[in-house]
Amino acid sequence: MRHRGAIIAAIAVAAAGGTLYAISPYFTEITVDEPLPDVIMMDEAPGAPMAGMPMASLSGMFVGVGDGVHDARGTAKVLERSGGGQVLRLEDFFSTNGPELHVYLSADTSDGDYVDLGLLKGNRGDQNYDIPEGTDLSRLNNVLIWCKPFGVLFGSAELA
Repeated sequence: MRHRGAIIAAIAVAAAGGTLYAISPYFTEITVDEPLPDVIMMDEAPGAPMAGMPMASLSGMFVGVGDGVHDARGTAKVLERSGGGQVLRLEDFFSTNGPELHVYLSADTSDGDYVDLGLLKGNRGDQNYDIPEGTDLSRLNNVLIWCKPFGVLFGSAELA
């Protein structure tokens, strides 16, 4: 009987430790403040009305899931690099934190058809993600903040 109690106690401690590990990202705030990459500025574009601003080919506002737990807000912009290529920039960004959050470019708000731009660098602030050459943004026009382990959407921004 004594061994049974010790086994139950060991299982309870392991379960508590596992639970604490799983929810620990919710209590961590990571702020990122990446500078603008080398992008084409408005005054470099012919007939540009807003000189000095980065030229965004697409942009959208993040909308959180609205369940009180998973949230995201801020702006997503696709910027044209001076030397060619594109970068996704998240500005004034905020997301509730979670385990292994990724940035996806997706055809909709699911993870069925997407390009993974990598782990979210921080749940607050300005950050940049290189868009792979050949990515079809006319089709993959949604930016998702996606929790990979649990398959949960935290928020999305439709690029237009």
